[in-house]
Amino acid sequence: MTSTSGSYTTSDLSRKSGDIIAAALRHPVIITQRNKPRLVLLNIADYERLKRQSDAHATGTLEAVSDTLLAEIEKAVDGYADSDG
Repeated sequence: MTSTSGSYTTSDLSRKSGDIIAAALRHPVIITQRNKPRLVLLNIADYERLKRQSDAHATGTLEAVSDTLLAEIEKAVDGYADSDG
């Protein structure tokens, strides 16, 4: 059963796939299973926008630092800690 919020059940997937795809092209669609949200379908432009935002947030995190640079930072920190003595 479809609600106004763009939510469909997993049972709807087989019966209303065309409607679900059409809705997902306009706005994100939530797929529920046993009355719990399980999946989100969204158009490729929205997905790419979210991915770019995620990549931008990852910039400057420890995970984005190369192993070589991380080793240099650790060496500098250790050297600073040793000289503080």
